[in-house]
Amino acid sequence: MGWWLVLLLALAAPFARERLRPEIDARARRDAPGEIAPLPQGGTHYRWLGASRGPVAVCVHGLTTPSFVWEGLAPRLGALGFRVLVYDLYGRGFSDRAEGRQNAAFFVRQLEALLADQDVETSEVTLLGYSMGGAICTAFAAEHPEIDRLILIAPAGVRENLGWQARLVRDLPILGDWAFHLFFPRQLRQGIEAERALPASVPDIHDRQLAELRRRGFLPSVISSIRGILARSMAAEHRRIAETGLPVLALWGESDTLVPKASLGQLAQWNRGTVQEVIEGAGHGLPYTHTDEVARQIARFVEERPN
Repeated sequence: MGWWLVLLLALAAPFARERLRPEIDARARRDAPGEIAPLPQGGTHYRWLGASRGPVAVCVHGLTTPSFVWEGLAPRLGALGFRVLVYDLYGRGFSDRAEGRQNAAFFVRQLEALLADQDVETSEVTLLGYSMGGAICTAFAAEHPEIDRLILIAPAGVRENLGWQARLVRDLPILGDWAFHLFFPRQLRQGIEAERALPASVPDIHDRQLAELRRRGFLPSVISSIRGILARSMAAEHRRIAETGLPVLALWGESDTLVPKASLGQLAQWNRGTVQEVIEGAGHGLPYTHTDEVARQIARFVEERPN
C-alpha cells in the first residue's frame, strides 16, 4: 500500500503544483500595461503601440512568449507609419484562461472579436504572426483575404519540430499531460537561459518569459495549443491564400531548429507568390534578437507593396 501511495502522490504532484499557482485576476493585472477587452470567450489584454495614427499592424505572438515579444519591433513598425496592436492570446500574459480547445477557430474568434471591440476594419490591417502566431494569422487570412498584407516570422504550420514532449502530449492524453507538466518547465527554462547571452531588443525578456511558468493556466494552454492549432499542417490555408493573391512575406531564422529554414521550400510549393527571406545568424527568437534586420525586411516589403 505504501508504494501505491507514493506512486499516486508522484502522479498527482504536477497537477497539484499547477493548482497552487496564482491565477490571473485583478490583483495580477494591477500593474499590467494596456487594457483588458471583455470579449465573448474571455478578457483579452491588449496595447496600442507605434504611431498615433495611420494603418494598423496587428501582431500575434507565439506558443509561450506573450505580446511583450513585440516591444522591440513595435517602435520600428511605428516608424513605418503603423499603429500597432499587440495582445495576449488566451492562456498567456494577462489574458483570461479561456475554456475550449485552442485550435485555429478558437484563436481566429479571439482576433475577430478584438478587432470588432477596437473598431478596426479587417481591410485596413497588416497582420504579423510569429511562430504559432504565424499559424493563427494564416488561418485568419484564409478567412479574411481582404486584409492588406500577411507577414509571417518563423511561422508554425509548415514544418516545425516541437520535440518529443509535444508529440507525447499530442498523442497520449493524461500520460502526456503528466509528463508535460513534469518535464516541460525545465526544458523551457533551459531554452530561455541559453538565449541570455544574445542581444535582445525587449527589456528583461528572459525573466518575463520565465514568469509565465509561475502563472496558473499557462501550461494547460500550451498543451491545448499543441493538440489544437499545432497538431496539423496549414497547407490548405496557404493554398487558399495563394488563390486570393494576398501579399505575403515569410521570414526565417538561418539557425532556427524549432521552425527550420527548410520550411521555405515547402511554403513555396503551397504559395509561390510568397516573398521569402532568411535572416542570417538568427535562431527562433529573431523578432527580438535580430529586430533591426526583421524591420528592414518588413520595410522593404511594405515599400514594394504599398496600400
